This record gives sequence, structure tokens and C-alpha cells, in this order.
Amino acid sequence: MSPYEMSDDMPVYVISVAAHLSGMHPQTLRGYERVGLVSPRRAAGGGRRYSMRDILALREIQRLSQEEGINLSGIKRILDLERELEQARLLAAEVHAEAAQLRAELESTRAVAARLAELLRSRTPDTSATLVPVRSSTRVTFRQAAAKGPQPQRPEAAQGEPPVATE
Repeated sequence: MSPYEMSDDMPVYVISVAAHLSGMHPQTLRGYERVGLVSPRRAAGGGRRYSMRDILALREIQRLSQEEGINLSGIKRILDLERELEQARLLAAEVHAEAAQLRAELESTRAVAARLAELLRSRTPDTSATLVPVRSSTRVTFRQAAAKGPQPQRPEAAQGEPPVATE
């Protein structure tokens, strides 16, 4: 973010301006900070700096106190629960996005597995159906183990593997 862009979390308001914008006395803001209702950041010299988010929280604190008659410990609990709820919503959104990505990957894997199963069932050299492109100049030979007696195995091939293309 450039120094000329502002967000709701940027601490720019000194206590007198924050008090005016929230409709409270500066001493009230100090008291709210002491009980943990707001946590303004500190400037290099130690002065409080409030963000727009802090001012909105102060307005909500005032509303809950004056209109709803809720005491400060009740307001603190409400604000803490609202923060927890917001964090849970963010986590749920992340989990939902990850689940959608995993579903897409699963469908892709299923499609590849179905294609592989189809190729193994057909075992016919259909050049348009190969998973790996093969140049037309490449000679493809399919080897299959005889039904009788043990056959010599290539070291890199495992039992039950499908026939392989050789050049």
C-alpha cells in the first residue's frame, strides 16, 4: 500500500479527533482502552493513534451502552464474540475454497483413472487414444507374457504392469 492510500485500520487520528468523531470525551476513550474495549496503536512518541475501525467500534460501544443499557463487561464480551465470529467466518470461507479445489482435483483424478482403465481394457494400439504422444516414426511393440512357465522380467517392470511401448 502506498503512503497515500488509507485503509480502515490505518492509525491516523489523535485522541482529540477520535473523541470528537465518536462523540465522546477523550477521558472516556482512555477508560475504554484501560478496560480493553479499544486498543489504539501508539505513535513513535507514545501518543495514541486511532483508526477508522477504532472510531466505529467506539460508536458501537456508545450505542450498546446508551441505547441497550449494557455494562462495559457485557460490551467487552459482545465485541470479543463478534471478533471470534468474524474469524470463524473467514476460516469457513478458506475451508470452503479448499474443499472446492479438492473436489475439482478429485474429479480430474477420476477422469484420468477412468481413461487409464479404458485404455487397459482395450489394449489396442489406438494412436489417437494414447496418454503420451508417440511420433508416427516410432515403432510400437506390445509384449505379453506367455501363459506357461516363468518369464524373465525387466528389472524396472513390476508384476501385472500393462505392455510397454519400445523403440
